[in-house]
Amino acid sequence: MSTAATSERQRVRLTVRGIVQGVGFRPFVYGLAERYALAGHVGNNGAGVFIEIEGVPEVLDAFQAALVEDAPPLARIEAVTVEPLEPTGETDFVIVESEAQATVTALIPPDLAICDDCLRELFDPSDRRYHYPFINCTNCGPRFSIIEQIPYDRAATTMSNFAMCPDCAAEYHDPHDRRFHAQPNACPECGPQVWYTLAGTPDAATSPTDTRGEDAIAAAKTALAEGKIVAVKGLGGFHLACDATSDDAVARLRERKGRVDKPFAVMVRDLDSARQIAFVNAEEAKLLSSRERPILLLRKRPGSALSALVAPGNAYVGVMLPYTPLHYLLIDDTPLVMTSGNYSDEPIVKDNEAALAGLTPLVDAFLFHDRPIHARCDDSVVRIYEGHELPMRRSRGYTPFPVRLPFEVKTLLATGGELKNTFCLTQDHYAFMSQHIGDMENLETLDAYGRAVDHLCSLYHAQPEAVVCDLHPGYMTTDWASKYAAARTIPLLRAQHHHAHIAGAMAEHGLDGTQPVIGVCFDGTGYGTDGAIWGGEVLIADYDGFRRAAHLKYIPLPGGDASIKRPYRLALAHLWAAGIGWDETLAPVASCSETEQRVLRRQFETGFNTVSSSSMGRLFDAVAALIGVRETITYEAQAAIELEGLLPPLDAAVNDRASAYTFDLFDNGDGRIIDPAPVIAAVVADVRQGVLPEIIAGRFHAAVAVVVARICAYLRADTGLDTVALSGGVFQNVHLLDATARRLRGRGFTVLTHRVVPANDGGLALGQAVIGCRQLESRR
Repeated sequence: MSTAATSERQRVRLTVRGIVQGVGFRPFVYGLAERYALAGHVGNNGAGVFIEIEGVPEVLDAFQAALVEDAPPLARIEAVTVEPLEPTGETDFVIVESEAQATVTALIPPDLAICDDCLRELFDPSDRRYHYPFINCTNCGPRFSIIEQIPYDRAATTMSNFAMCPDCAAEYHDPHDRRFHAQPNACPECGPQVWYTLAGTPDAATSPTDTRGEDAIAAAKTALAEGKIVAVKGLGGFHLACDATSDDAVARLRERKGRVDKPFAVMVRDLDSARQIAFVNAEEAKLLSSRERPILLLRKRPGSALSALVAPGNAYVGVMLPYTPLHYLLIDDTPLVMTSGNYSDEPIVKDNEAALAGLTPLVDAFLFHDRPIHARCDDSVVRIYEGHELPMRRSRGYTPFPVRLPFEVKTLLATGGELKNTFCLTQDHYAFMSQHIGDMENLETLDAYGRAVDHLCSLYHAQPEAVVCDLHPGYMTTDWASKYAAARTIPLLRAQHHHAHIAGAMAEHGLDGTQPVIGVCFDGTGYGTDGAIWGGEVLIADYDGFRRAAHLKYIPLPGGDASIKRPYRLALAHLWAAGIGWDETLAPVASCSETEQRVLRRQFETGFNTVSSSSMGRLFDAVAALIGVRETITYEAQAAIELEGLLPPLDAAVNDRASAYTFDLFDNGDGRIIDPAPVIAAVVADVRQGVLPEIIAGRFHAAVAVVVARICAYLRADTGLDTVALSGGVFQNVHLLDATARRLRGRGFTVLTHRVVPANDGGLALGQAVIGCRQLESRR
């Protein structure tokens, strides 16, 4: 490509930051330079993409405008810096080799669903990649899960051992081809392969069997149709798959996996299939079909073919569409359970050998492939609220795209919480949230956690200057953080759990922290500064600190965490605290033996082996038990989830003040206390009068929303603050979130809800990180 020299020629160096590697940005720049007849070059480095461009000023201006306005669909440009250079008089524009740098700020693209072009080729009999399960291009396919180092080049991915055939190499080196520098580029002749084997076949994980390619996929489909359970190696790990319409298949999967009630996710072929099992509105359809392809919680459609065992007792079902070519080849009109390939509470399995060793007791067969997964990455889970994503698990499709912070930060590692763990690495203006790690309850998860930390730090050449953890002394992450800090002789910082939740909500909305907010944080468990278990908190907070302005009245939790799995105990605790007798006609009392009742009563009276709790999550559990929804649980928040499930979609009655129960509020000198005793008494009265559970549930949700609005109004009068941040796992309940947000907005408040990171502990590390950065700055 040539450019005529003129006396007005200028040359500039552009540095483009953001997600600009692995998304076809260099060929886009090449084509743009060709369109405007400019000279220079483009390449990747640790900061993103560098461009040197030479031509007349007005054309350079047009080029720079088009660079941003016409960027590739997967690119996200954060910033473009311009540096003037002396013209060289060159006449060609070329793509140059990547530049390695000591500091890496380039943003790594997440794994993304197969694009329409590749999907069309996948089912085109005349295409050389017809039915090839690893078809991809610069607009789709694996990224984060295969990247070992930055800059993002094939040699730094798990595709490095697959030498391209002449046809693939020609595409890879052609700037006009859709697969130009598509690092996972491959075809049936030179790329990864898939094979099928029965469980227990020796050496099948490393030595492909005779059942390969299309025959392997056909064999897996037959096994699934026969009700068998198949372990399918995917993008970020293995799925356990079975026929979602078969009670027998789903029951066997539950028994083998040790998953009693917790819902399974379901994959369906297309939107029409999704609509057969769930209600799907236009916003939900758009998100289901998005390049992120998360699991989306949808309200179940009554009478569908879906087995009731997929999500027992739950009004919602998690649905996703296929996102890899292998999925499209595997699934037909029958929905499939697609759940993480692991035993319950362990990390998802990503390697063939580990799958053969660990998953064989769970499955009847394996569908393996030989493209290594470097970073395990579970499916993301979201809901829709007010037209925006409400993340519940942020992982594949989103990780590791960062939260851009409103201020520059030091390099710091925030370790997250104990449940639904993610961690966060800060650098420059970014907070890089990890993929979903899981519940930190065993050594296997702790090992996966450490490996994920090492991977993210390695990608960004990051050496944390401090590590920040939760206040809870018993968390595995607290112990891990202490050892990590000691080994590197760096400061160990701590952030209170609910302060971190509110700080995370502030950070994702770009608040600089100069003005505090009213933070309402409702969850199940968080260690308080007084040693109690908090969870019904209203804070005045910024990044530097917080004041506890109000909280739910303490009740005794008998046996501590043991009560969490027995909501009937929580109900008895609230009845005792409210001075209400334990009537045998109440479901929690009937669920508790006389001997246990005597022990519990003694514990409440003496405080022996109890812990004080202000948890709103536990109050939801108690109400669920009182109205007979759930007396014991087998997974976290099951009772509260089923309580919400009694309500129709965002029922207007929930927002009707006349239908709400009423909390008492009083001032104890240190702040306002929210007393649930009148609510408990009203619930018991309604139960005894035979009021329908769904009516009681609606009145209870409304009561919580009303008391939040009342407290915030009092605090605005006291402080002048009019911004409220809602965080904590309880606010994953969209009925409560909607009722609360509407009441607050009706009183003129600005309301911050989560849209980027989860309201649950999956978003905790973001808040820890910004709090830790402020603490680190204050030490200097």
